[in-house]
Amino acid sequence: MPAPERVNITHVFKSDPQTVFEKLAEHENLGPVFGAKITRVCDGTTSRNGAGSVRRLKIGALPAFEETTTVAEPNTLIEYKITKGGPLKGHWGRQELSPTPEGGTRLVYKIGFDAAVPGMAALVGKVLRGSIVKGLAKLAD
Repeated sequence: MPAPERVNITHVFKSDPQTVFEKLAEHENLGPVFGAKITRVCDGTTSRNGAGSVRRLKIGALPAFEETTTVAEPNTLIEYKITKGGPLKGHWGRQELSPTPEGGTRLVYKIGFDAAVPGMAALVGKVLRGSIVKGLAKLAD
């Protein structure tokens, strides 16, 4: 069973869904969003940022971990999960994109995970949410 949802963020961009998708799918663009150093490990099976692409994240003094893109539907959906390392259990992320009437893009970003230590998941969720909200605002619109 997937880990429970811990973070739910909605953000509206002025840019169209194709532009936003391209920014979010490109691993190297996500450093400011997650407050992490991000390194591409490998490209996807059918495209550079598609399913199977892997990025390594290093956040502060924490050990590095890897996330693998599991779904990449152009302009509409990106899903990923931690596949190597990390202190969290069952970590997954889902970024749903939809056009707004004004020509922009609504991002609904959900992240789920658990932790072995009681209370740790709630704390990590709060920190992660704050970092992502600030980081999304830094992505050029």
